[in-house]
Amino acid sequence: MIKSLFHTAHIVVFLLVSSVALANEKAIIDPSARFHPVVSDRGMVVSQEMIASQVGADILAAGGNAVDAAVATGFALAVTLPRAGNLGGGGFMLVHLAEENKTIAIDYREMAPGSASKDMFLDAEGDVDNSKARFSIQSSGVPGTVAGLLHALDSYGTMSLKQVLQPAIELARDGFPVSFDLSLSLKARQKTLHKNAASKAYFYKADGSGYEYGETLAQKDLATTLGRIAKEGRSGFYQGKTAALMVAEMQRSGGLISHKDLVSYKVVERAPVCGDYRGNSVCAMPPPSSGGVHMLQMLNILEGYDLNALGHNSAAYIHRLVESMRRAYADRSSYLGDPDFFPVPVAELTDKQYAAELRGQIDLQKSSRSADIRPGLDGTSAGSESTETTHFSTWDQWGNVVSNTYTLNFSYGSGISVAGAGFLLNNEMDDFSAKPGSPNGYGLVGGVANAIEPGKRPLSSMTPTIVFDDTGAPILATGSPGGSTIITIVMQMVLNHIDFDMNVAEATAAPRIHHQWLPDRVFYESGVSVDTLQLLRDMGHQLNDKTSRLGATQSIQAGAVVKGAVDISTVDISTVDISTMVYGAADYRRDGSGAAVPINSEPVAEK
Repeated sequence: MIKSLFHTAHIVVFLLVSSVALANEKAIIDPSARFHPVVSDRGMVVSQEMIASQVGADILAAGGNAVDAAVATGFALAVTLPRAGNLGGGGFMLVHLAEENKTIAIDYREMAPGSASKDMFLDAEGDVDNSKARFSIQSSGVPGTVAGLLHALDSYGTMSLKQVLQPAIELARDGFPVSFDLSLSLKARQKTLHKNAASKAYFYKADGSGYEYGETLAQKDLATTLGRIAKEGRSGFYQGKTAALMVAEMQRSGGLISHKDLVSYKVVERAPVCGDYRGNSVCAMPPPSSGGVHMLQMLNILEGYDLNALGHNSAAYIHRLVESMRRAYADRSSYLGDPDFFPVPVAELTDKQYAAELRGQIDLQKSSRSADIRPGLDGTSAGSESTETTHFSTWDQWGNVVSNTYTLNFSYGSGISVAGAGFLLNNEMDDFSAKPGSPNGYGLVGGVANAIEPGKRPLSSMTPTIVFDDTGAPILATGSPGGSTIITIVMQMVLNHIDFDMNVAEATAAPRIHHQWLPDRVFYESGVSVDTLQLLRDMGHQLNDKTSRLGATQSIQAGAVVKGAVDISTVDISTVDISTMVYGAADYRRDGSGAAVPINSEPVAEK
């Protein structure tokens, strides 16, 4: 199977039809569109790194399901996208099982070590020591990625652990060609990663210089660690040699994670948070992710407007987005945390009547001021993460779907690697509120709901999402990195698809905006017209000084398309072979990402 890893996936079906009336009314590809997705009738994997996408697609080609492909992709990204793909981090996975018509939310977010304490990142004056919270080894929570991926495979996959891990083991052991993106990324983080001897050894040449585009990066220690997981399962990471290496690193460097913390780590299955939006069911992660709750809250507010009539990215449209975002993020600051430790008012925040009350506060002619907006629920007292998170989506030929987002937090996490084990540690402890009212590394303000406690999971913005049509069939899987911007990015993908009928490639390419209550600024991408920006200023919005790059969605859309080249003027549509297909789009904002389709049918051998 590994021989096909470096094939480039191209569009495999070309569509020359402008419009077709289909009984199921699912979207079709319009050749007049400016952006076109990759198309497949055998499933698809879309991720931020093409080699990892092809690993997952090869698993599909060998008969694996979407979960098998997701697990293989997740482990491959730990090799080929080290700044965000990981063994030492954590995340969230949504799994939709077609035959059972069931959707599961798998929470494998990191947990605070048993010796963590509420004030652990405060200095002698009671202020947050950001260097300690973000770049010391104490910033590392107990990693959940390995446990989460293995749980998904054991519970819902069809292949063996050895089968899905073998591609990642080979990539780490034999090496892979360094992409332009990876070469630039490692050079940009050289100063930070050189501070740690293990990180310097793993990601740079013997003389300390960076790898150039096309050169081979091999990671022998990581291959050995992956081999232990393949052979021993969960105990090959949370116990035994790998665990001993982690604990030794903690003891040597002043970290907090113990053998007991590793053995005690648990994956939690939760019910996804779902809501109705214009007849579609939108399902995403529940707390400790804030993503699903606040995306639904914003969609509920926006459902009261005819967004399509306003025009995509018009000033009137963006104004309504911003005011919805402002209010949702104000609520996020107070009401969201780990539901195992704090009573999160999910039902109240996602209630449509509450959304109507918030909508009634919005002046359609001028901007609010964030200083005047407070968390909106009555009777509730209130006491983030990195742009280098990564998302991937998988979809198989049977209609099973996975939407997964995981992270180390900052790019390359804390910058500290486990000597002898080959992987980086996370700095997710910064996603807790080290001090109520003090912003984290991404400007997000939190309260006591997200205070540090032993065994607690930090609040997250990660928003893996699956959208279903009115028949209950999945029509879109999406998600994104982007720290505090994740929720608004994913919501705009949903709006682009539902309100503006964009195909997944168009929805991906469209310029995005973001507001998060504090700071009181509208962030925007290039492509929003200068006229629109001036109208927003005239309404009182405070715009960021320069354009931003917002996120990197990796998305798959379902729909019916016409196979082959069709001349609509000469062909009787009733005779055209129509089949259910999937369309994928890797975000153009990140170099090296890709949508991969099954291109062979070779079995994956046990090794």
